[in-house]
Parts: sequence; C-alpha cells; structure tokens
Amino acid sequence: MIKLLKNLKPFWISITFISVLVFLQAIAELYLPNLMSDIVDVGIVNGDTGYIMQIGGIMLLVAAAAGVFTIIARYLTSKVAAGYGRNLRTKVFSRVESYSLQEFNKIGTASLITRTTNDINQMQNVVMIMLRLMLYAPLMFIGGVIMSIEKDAKLAMILIVILPILLFLIFIIVRKGMPLFKAMQKKLDKVNLVFREGLTGIRVIRAFNKITHESRRFDIANTDLTQTAIKVNRIMALLMPLMILIINLATISVVWFGGHRIDSGAMQVGDLMAFIQYIMRIMFSLMMLSMMFIFIPRASASAIRINEVLDMHPEINDPENPRTSGDKKGYIEFRNVSYSYPGAEEPALKNISFCANPGEITAIIGGTGSGKTTLISMIPRFYEAAEGSILVDGISVTEMSQEYLRSKIGFVPQKASLFTGSVSENIKYGNALASEEDVIKAAEIAQAADFIIERPGGFDSIVAQGGINVSGGQKQRLSIARALVRKPEIYIFDDSFSALDFKTDAKLRKALKKETVLSTVIIVAQRVSTVMNATRIIVLDNGGIIGVGTHRELLKSCDVYREIVSSQLSEEELA
Repeated sequence: MIKLLKNLKPFWISITFISVLVFLQAIAELYLPNLMSDIVDVGIVNGDTGYIMQIGGIMLLVAAAAGVFTIIARYLTSKVAAGYGRNLRTKVFSRVESYSLQEFNKIGTASLITRTTNDINQMQNVVMIMLRLMLYAPLMFIGGVIMSIEKDAKLAMILIVILPILLFLIFIIVRKGMPLFKAMQKKLDKVNLVFREGLTGIRVIRAFNKITHESRRFDIANTDLTQTAIKVNRIMALLMPLMILIINLATISVVWFGGHRIDSGAMQVGDLMAFIQYIMRIMFSLMMLSMMFIFIPRASASAIRINEVLDMHPEINDPENPRTSGDKKGYIEFRNVSYSYPGAEEPALKNISFCANPGEITAIIGGTGSGKTTLISMIPRFYEAAEGSILVDGISVTEMSQEYLRSKIGFVPQKASLFTGSVSENIKYGNALASEEDVIKAAEIAQAADFIIERPGGFDSIVAQGGINVSGGQKQRLSIARALVRKPEIYIFDDSFSALDFKTDAKLRKALKKETVLSTVIIVAQRVSTVMNATRIIVLDNGGIIGVGTHRELLKSCDVYREIVSSQLSEEELA
C-alpha cells in the first residue's frame, strides 16, 4: 500500500497546503474551549458583559476561520484523491495494455476489470480519508491530551484508564476484519466473472433455456459475497457503539470527579466545561482513527491486487536497441519454431519451418486444435517462440520493437471485434490518417460498401458496442476493410471468411488478389474453396507440418488434406 501511495508525489504542493490548513484548523478548534472557559469563569462570574462580548467575538472569528480552513482543505483533498485515482487507473490500464496474452490469461479479464474500478476506488477513498484525518486526528488527540493536563492534571488521569481500552478494542476489531476484506475482493471477482459470462453469453443461455441455471450460479456467487460482507460489517459495526459507550462513560466519570474538584475549590466550572470538550475531542479523534482502520484493511487488500497488476512484467518486451528492416519487405520465415502453452503437456507447435514471400498467398489448413491460430499469432509476437526463430524482412521479430513490427501487419482476427463509433471510425482504426477515399476503397474491396451505404447515415452510421447491430458476416468484412486501409506489407487472415457466403467469399478473394499483389498474404481457413488457389498450402496436424504444396500436389501426397477436401467437395468438384 505504501508503494502505491508514492504515486501522490505529483500532488505534494497541494498536500503541503492541505497539511497547513488542517494544522490551523486543529489549533483553532483546540483554542475554542479555552475561550469558552474564560467567558464562564471570568465574564459570567463577574457579570462583565463587555468581556463576554469581546471573547465571544473572538470565538466567532476563530470558529469562522476553522470553518474556512475546513472547506478549503476538503476541496483540495477531493481534488487530490480524484487526481490520484485518475493517475492510478492510467498506470494500471497502460500496464495491462503492455501485457501479452499469457499475462491476460493469468489474471483474467473479470479480475482486471474489478482491479481497475473497485480496487482503485478503495485506494482513492482511503487517500481522501488519510488526507483529511491522518494529520487532523493525531493533532486533536495530542493537543487534547496536553490541554486537558494543563487544565487539571489529576482529572486527566482518567485518560490512563480509557485510552488503553479503546486502543485494544480497535486492534481486535481490525485484526478480525482484515482477512475478511481480502476475501471480499476475491468474491467480488467471482460475481463479476459470472455476471460478465451471463451478459456476453445471453444468446446461448436463452437458446439452451439455461436462464434458471445461470441465475442460480449468480445467486450462489452473490450470496457468498453478501454473507462475507455482512460478517465483516457486523464486526466493524461493533466498533462505533462500543466507542460511543466508552466516550459516554468517560464523560460521566469526568463530570463526577470534576464535580468533586469544583466542590473542593480545586477547579472552576469553566475549566470543567473546557476539560469535557477536550476529552470529547480526544475520544472523537480516536473514532476518526478507527474509521481509518476500517478503510485501510480493505484498501490494503486492494493495494495488493493493484500491485500484482503493476508488478507483473510482460514476458514479451522490446529489445534495448531495436532494429529496422532493410531492403526486404514482407518476407516471413519460420525456422524450427516450437511453442508450448504454460502447463500444457504437449507443445502447441513443434519444428515449424516455412517461408512466405511478397506476391504469394500462403494458406494454413488443419483440424481443430492443430495450432493454426497459435502459429499466425506468433508473427506479431502475441506469443513468443520457445525454440527456433521467426524472421520478418530477414530480421528476427525479437530484435524489432513491437510497434514497428505490427505496423507492417494487417491482422484480421478469428473473432471480429468492432468498437463503439461510426463505421468510418472503425475502418480508420487501422490507419488514422486514411482519407475518405481510402476508407471507401477498402470497404469496396472487402465487399462491405453495399451494406454500409444501405444503412441510415452510410459511413457515418453508428456501430453499437461490440458490433451487436451488424451481422457476423458484416463484422468480418468491416474487420477486413480495417486491415486493408492500413496498406501493410503483410496480411494475416485468421479464418476471416467463415461467416461469408460462397459468392461473397469468391468476390472478396478476387478483389483481394488485385490489392495484395505486392504483399505477403497468410490465410488460415477451414474451407478448401478459400485456399485452393493459394501459392502454397501448409497442412497442420497436432502442432506439426505434415504437408506443404499446392492444392493438386497435396491431393496426391497428403492423406489429411485429402480427407479435408473429400469432406467438403464432391467427386465432380475434385475432378
């Protein structure tokens, strides 16, 4: 938690000013009971109205000054806490953006969302409370003790009995609550996970009539979180009434023993009233500290989770002295590349070697789980090769910066992802500097122009979150247009034609062939018709290459490819 609080350094001027204001506020509030004591013991006892009015006026000015200090300090505290939360969210988001897919898988999307929102809110709240109370409460406590001793040292002996009881009470309750706060954050992750799955998979849930099942799953996770929250709040709820009880008992004790001291002439009535005020300030400063101890354990649990995100270093990093490619443009070479997912018994890829050159179409085909997507994900360094090397333009991808490497690639993922905004903005996501003509041309090549023009607003029509207001085929075509507008050296299509009908697929591939004549094209596909005319076809099975060649060559030499073809094409089409 201390490590995260170091992020308050940019606000040191405001924090210094807040500290000065809080100090002045505490001094003013500690001075008020003394003034009240003078009014009672001097002004009222002697019937001096002028003295009462004079001291009363000073009291009003001191109270007004304390009020002004409080307002300014709280305003600045809110600004500092909000700025701290903003900066911390930016840090976490930037760190997450640098993660490879492996780090994403370790923490999980639902947990990352919770850490970026709820956990940072907990830290923001504790910063606000600390800035308000961290200096104020100790000042009031120490000042109250000093002033109460100054008023009557013997009566102040009551504090020796009360304070250890209060401190022991706070210690016990915080010790009981700390583990529960940590458990709450994990259970909140679980609630978010179930809730997110329920929202993203709503169509499947309804299609299989599993609404009751999913509601039960959510109820279990929600009830678990609720029970833990109730348990921890019950423990924390004990603190306030017990402290108020002790404060009231302390007040009764002060009045009882103070009355005897007044009766014996050792103390004035005004001094007793001031003493009671100081005792109340001491007790309330401890209550404020106890409030901090309520928030700090939860914030501490959140801080641990945030630090896990910030301290997790990506496995894929840029080299210290990145290289740029030379005269070669668009050349790709795999040299004995192998890769295993963490915890997997068998490698996902083993001894992969092939070349892909500009002006050629390299197709990758194979059964489900054969390693097709893993293979192409290694070109932009989404995953790092465990063995062997991958070369782009004759240079190992590990010697290039990730930004430079990916600027060469137009990537169309297996699952088309669109963003909230206009159609034009989604296409320009591939190249922010693209002109309107470039956007229209990319849409035409991707066979998306017709359905875009038919939409109200055309290229300015809005795509809803996740692209839910366009069909699967339209999503894929917009994703392809997004890659085309980039005009890269290398195109990678990861099963990007699966949602298209055969007519649109054929037209799209024909248009792509003209557009990508100088680029390297790698296509992952399930349809044989999509890869038949490729320059070379690579057949994968169980993570290894079992065949490389043209369509006709593989029909003769590769049994797996022949099985795939025969399952999709009739004998007449094969002939």
